[in-house]
Amino acid sequence: MYESFYSLTEKPFTLLPDPGFLYLSDKHQMALTLLEYGLNDHAGFTVISGEIGAGKTTLIRHMLNQMEHDYTVGLISNTHSSFGELLQWILLAFSVEHRDMSKVEMYQRLVDFIIAEYAQNRRTVLIIDEAQNMDAETLEELRMLSNINADKDQALQVILVGQRELRETLKRPDLIQFAQRITVDYHLEPLSAAETAAYIAHRLQTAGGDPETFTPEACEAIHRYSNGVPRLINLLCDTALVYGYAEQMQRIDERLVTDVAREKQQGGIFPIYAVAGPATGAPATATDTTASTDRAVKAAPAATETPEDSTASTATAIQDAPAETGTPAPERPAQGPVSIELAALTEQHVTDEQPAPQAEKQTRTTGTPVDITAILFRDEQSVQPASEDDEYRWMHGSKKKLRLGICSAEEDSRRYLARLLGSYGFDIIATVPIDPEQLAALDPLTLDVLLVDRDTSHPLPQAAAAVIATWTTPVLYNDSTVTVDSLRRGNPDFGMQLSGRLQSLFDSTGTDTAAIQ
Repeated sequence: MYESFYSLTEKPFTLLPDPGFLYLSDKHQMALTLLEYGLNDHAGFTVISGEIGAGKTTLIRHMLNQMEHDYTVGLISNTHSSFGELLQWILLAFSVEHRDMSKVEMYQRLVDFIIAEYAQNRRTVLIIDEAQNMDAETLEELRMLSNINADKDQALQVILVGQRELRETLKRPDLIQFAQRITVDYHLEPLSAAETAAYIAHRLQTAGGDPETFTPEACEAIHRYSNGVPRLINLLCDTALVYGYAEQMQRIDERLVTDVAREKQQGGIFPIYAVAGPATGAPATATDTTASTDRAVKAAPAATETPEDSTASTATAIQDAPAETGTPAPERPAQGPVSIELAALTEQHVTDEQPAPQAEKQTRTTGTPVDITAILFRDEQSVQPASEDDEYRWMHGSKKKLRLGICSAEEDSRRYLARLLGSYGFDIIATVPIDPEQLAALDPLTLDVLLVDRDTSHPLPQAAAAVIATWTTPVLYNDSTVTVDSLRRGNPDFGMQLSGRLQSLFDSTGTDTAAIQ
């Protein structure tokens, strides 16, 4: 549709793995180098993992195209929960006859095949894609098959490619023998903002187009919404080119990318990592309505007030309104405290019988008032900017990045939070488990905010709570169940809400962001 308009010879952002479009970022180059090393070094097992859509399959296809002729390669790419008989799949991958054979006969046929290939100076390589679907029992059977050796050489080499769950499975105690045979392993992380821009330009140029079709601001927005995942980058870019063609735009700008993200987000399926806001003319959701009302209440001064008095008067009016009108006061969520003072002195949850500290108003660097009651009580509400322009300046306009420490019991949650909040402009200084020794080793002077991701249904371990009680910088407690839900389901609101709470907590301390060292 848009190829001729943008002078493209083919679609540059197809979702199918295409080695011809492979962009070798530093991460992908390292993964490819390790794959080649594993092959040349006769590694028994090589493991390459990565997030969904990170480009693992494309990398494998590229490696296959570059392999020399003295390799015999079998590829299994359709593993699933009902995987079936492993030997049958391996023999099928190598095109070896196996019908109507017993398991013993199939094993002997595989041994004969591998030895015959070795006798002809050919090395046998088995590649299993989507290997995270294999259970521990199947992986152990695969380890036993790797015992087929010839002299001092590894006659059968195995490359496992899969998502992060594969690494978690391989950490199981009953697979320790398997883990000890892994010579090479590498986890492919998403692209950085700079790599995302280079990735987009590379694919456009490979397809014969102008590498500057997307403006730098558009590339930054694409990275923000995709979190640097190549497959999501492709989907956003392809749709943006369709939109650009419809509007006859020679260059794709940030506004158009944001429109695409909004449309995708409204569908509720596309896992956008940043909130793009409601599309123009679209009906507001309950969340949007609540946030908009909150912003309107904060922004609208009384007719007789001066601008300087409007903020304090509005706060007083909100607090006094229930008593004057007789309207029942809104229920405050009975969830744990966020402030370091409350967290350090008690492990109890805040309830309606425990009144909130007197609300005061502070002002962010953008001038938008912040309601402290939204910070002192942990709820799913976040203090949001008054407009999209304020939102962008709020998240990206600080002179210095906020230095953040992340504390969580789960390794996956720590990695997810670090990657997600890093994409929102935070400087991730350290990630540690909820362990008193590792918490005590952190230097509070190197951090502006400490994020503690914990199960709010249970109190913190006493030793860890005692360490945090001595902390001299703001601490934000976050419900770990919400983090896990976002990690598994891709909640598009989670990143913006958590980033807003962190920024608001820091701003509420009265610290000048420009003074952060």
